[in-house]
Amino acid sequence: MSELRTPTVDDDPIAATRRWLQRAVVGLNLCPFAKAVQAKDQIRYVLSEASTPEELLEELAAELAWLNDTDPAVVDTTLLIHPRVLADFYDYNDFLDQADAAVDALGLEGEIQVASFHPDYQFAGTSFDDAGNCTNRSPYPMLHLLREASVERAVAAFPDPDAIVDRNIETLEALGVDGYRRLLEP
Repeated sequence: MSELRTPTVDDDPIAATRRWLQRAVVGLNLCPFAKAVQAKDQIRYVLSEASTPEELLEELAAELAWLNDTDPAVVDTTLLIHPRVLADFYDYNDFLDQADAAVDALGLEGEIQVASFHPDYQFAGTSFDDAGNCTNRSPYPMLHLLREASVERAVAAFPDPDAIVDRNIETLEALGVDGYRRLLEP
């Protein structure tokens, strides 16, 4: 299990993800674009039943197709939460190449991108306890499916999108890894 959070058998992965989104992503303003889609209820939360990477890849392909065929005004983005597979961050990280290949195979390159979140997320060249890693740490492994047109519109409307990363790191360093863990507690 994760160093970040030890889920219990009674945990509801969708409830934990909603709590993370509200308290960390929106609450700390880690993604200034998330608040609008959350307020409009345009986020789809999907709990994967996959127990193997192959099953997850099938679910990912189905979800990519579903999102592509759905009106963005109804659902703009999807969080595919997969607690039963790819708990090891390095296995998860390796899987991301397959996720990108699925986007390409479905002809969705330039339409939908996959962003990555994991309880043990670690950027290359950082130590595990580097607070900056928390920008991509979630209560469960998940794949975030984003419409590229929505990302482009949001970035174009933001005064200085390049400053987001630096601001997030400053915020999380001030909070610390322990503070981030407490933030996600039920």
